[in-house]
Amino acid sequence: MDKIIVEGGRTLKGEVKISGAKNAALPILVSSLLTEGRNIYHNVPKLQDIESISRLLSHLGAKIESNDNTVEIDAGGLHEHEAPYDLVRKMRASVLVLGPLVARLGKARVSLPGGCAIGARPINLHLKGLSQMGASIELAHGYVEASADRLKGADIYFDIPTVTGTENLMMAAVLAEGVTLLRNAAREPEVIALADVLNQMGADIEGAGNSVITVRGVSSLHPAEVSIIPDRIEAGTFMVASALTRGDVTLLDCEPEHLRGVIHKLKLTGADIRTNGKVICVKGADRIESVDVKTLPYPGFPTDMQAQFMVLMSVAKGLSLISETVFENRFIHVSELRRMGADITVSGNAAVIKGVDKLSAAPVMATDLRASASLILAGLVAQGQTEVHRVYHLDRGYEAIEKKFEQLGAVMKRVSE
Repeated sequence: MDKIIVEGGRTLKGEVKISGAKNAALPILVSSLLTEGRNIYHNVPKLQDIESISRLLSHLGAKIESNDNTVEIDAGGLHEHEAPYDLVRKMRASVLVLGPLVARLGKARVSLPGGCAIGARPINLHLKGLSQMGASIELAHGYVEASADRLKGADIYFDIPTVTGTENLMMAAVLAEGVTLLRNAAREPEVIALADVLNQMGADIEGAGNSVITVRGVSSLHPAEVSIIPDRIEAGTFMVASALTRGDVTLLDCEPEHLRGVIHKLKLTGADIRTNGKVICVKGADRIESVDVKTLPYPGFPTDMQAQFMVLMSVAKGLSLISETVFENRFIHVSELRRMGADITVSGNAAVIKGVDKLSAAPVMATDLRASASLILAGLVAQGQTEVHRVYHLDRGYEAIEKKFEQLGAVMKRVSE
């Protein structure tokens, strides 16, 4: 097991290239199950979650070849309909194979998913939608078993917007008979990216990015060659890092339109942010102003940026309030930030942060993906040497994060414990 050691007090400067989005790559790679032939995916990040989904797709019968950041998948030999516990338990996104398997093979047996400990994140909305499309659903021995001769179009309403639920049912609906309406659908850029890829494969999808998505079923799809969109959460993390260290960082190969909520809040802290095409320049202010934040589904402020922004508020001037409305149990990084001198009080889904002059280095324990990133950021401005343990969480969602920070002037290294 590795740990990352961070020497605080360095100002970040320079350029950093943003990798492909994990949360876009996972469903797009899974969409290869819907067709025969060789699909080619560029700008795929090298992450533990990508390796996990690749192992699962291989188990199901897909042939996978990887070369740097390009992945080729041919699911023509798809023969297995069961996604076993050992391959699913570590990553919640594995449940995305459910819809495509039922659509392609007429049946699926998928272990109930695991993943980060940031809340219950149930899949009941996935199952309700598949049932409305004519699938027979059973839950037994920790598995979901679904079957249907051919799925039928349906008018489906999500009680709450769900990204994986929207993606799962959208993939199921592309080969269904008739028209499917997904109402109160998730609007995230990753949902739009999946819809774009499916349309390139011959699907008929309209409305992605809006609250109602229309899917007209087709009889078959064909392979496609596509590029994964930039990772908006990785970009947001480096933007916060620049503001936090009073730095001057230029982000390359990113999508500013996907980061409007983060950009707005960072400007209110005093940071100077300029965009030009696929480039974002962030210059931190000498005085960081306190700003209140409330996490919301896209296009609101992303829950995946809450922990990072909390670090910034920990050294801001004055009081700030951060409200978490998307996931429960997503303040588990607070206790570790307190160990580093942060003044944070939590009540329910709200955290009040009183900015302090400085943080102090300490050994800390990462608990989930974004919490891990927040502890790395805290280490950048803490006095002394911070040791972040259990950084395997980081490897699920950030490609070579310590190397990218080193390129910007940070003193950071990964060591084996």
